[in-house]
Amino acid sequence: GDEIYRQDTISIFEVDPTYQRIYCENLCPLAKLFLDPKTLYYDVEPFLFYIICEVDADGNHMVGYFSKEKHSSEEYNLACILTLPCYQRKGYGKLMIAFSYELSRRESKMGTPERPISDLGLVSYRSYWVYALLEILHQHRGSLSVQELSERTAFRTDDIVKTLQAFNLIRYFGGQHSILVTPKTLEQHYTNAKPNWIIDSTKLRWTPYHERPKR
Repeated sequence: GDEIYRQDTISIFEVDPTYQRIYCENLCPLAKLFLDPKTLYYDVEPFLFYIICEVDADGNHMVGYFSKEKHSSEEYNLACILTLPCYQRKGYGKLMIAFSYELSRRESKMGTPERPISDLGLVSYRSYWVYALLEILHQHRGSLSVQELSERTAFRTDDIVKTLQAFNLIRYFGGQHSILVTPKTLEQHYTNAKPNWIIDSTKLRWTPYHERPKR
C-alpha cells in the first residue's frame, strides 16, 4: 500500500484491492474475530482500506483499519472499522473516524458512516461528533446554523441535528431551533487539551479516487 499520512508515531497506508486483493480479503476474517455483527464479505473490489500503524524503531505495527467505498451514492465515508483489542482505549477509533472525514473534505463532500451503525459504533461516533461540534461552538462568537456547522465539519446535517438533540444542545424557542451550549456541557464533553486523534491536514498526501489517472 501507499503511505498517505505520517504524524509523529502514527502512519496510515491506503491499500487498493485491485492491486493487493489477498491482503484486503484477509482483513475480513480478521475483523470477524472481534466484531460479532461483521458479515464475512469477500467482494473487496468496491472498497479502499486504510491501515493505521504505530511506528517505532522496528517498523510499522498495525493497530487497526477502516474501509471506505470507492464510489458511494449515499456519501458513506466509512464501512467497517476495527481497532485491535490490545490497542483499544487509546483514541485510535476516533482517529480513524476523524481521518474518514478529512478524506471527505478532500473530496469536497459531506460524509457519514455506512448504515446500520452498531450500538458501540454509534457511541464512538456521537462522542466524536459532539467534541468536533463543541470545538467550533466554543471558539465561535455569534450564531451558527446547522448548515454552517455541516460546511465546516463535512458532517451531514441529519447527523449534526441528532447529535445536538442527544446531548441536549438544541432548543426550540420562539418558533425556531437554537443551539445552546452551557459551561456544564463544555466541562463534560470538551477539553482545551488537544486530543491525540486530531488530524493534521497538511500531512495528508492523498488524491480522491475519482480524480486519479488509471494505472
